[in-house]
Amino acid sequence: MRACYKTDAPKKPVNLSLNGDLLKVSKDLGLNLSGLAEEAIAKAVRARLAEVWLSENAEAILAYNKRVESQGVFSDGLRNF
Repeated sequence: MRACYKTDAPKKPVNLSLNGDLLKVSKDLGLNLSGLAEEAIAKAVRARLAEVWLSENAEAILAYNKRVESQGVFSDGLRNF
């Protein structure tokens, strides 16, 4: 899947507040917190962008679906299944 942001952009330091025990366990397990945080944020951004796109295009999607329901699609006479 294509990224919705510049993957080669420089890293920026940030401050996060995390559950202390969760932080300890994750460090004990050798987890890459920066990588995990970046993956989780990227996933959340993709999900939110998809929601926004669907919301912005809901009217057109509804109109298209109504047209297909009433008129069918161009390949209706060509399909073998």
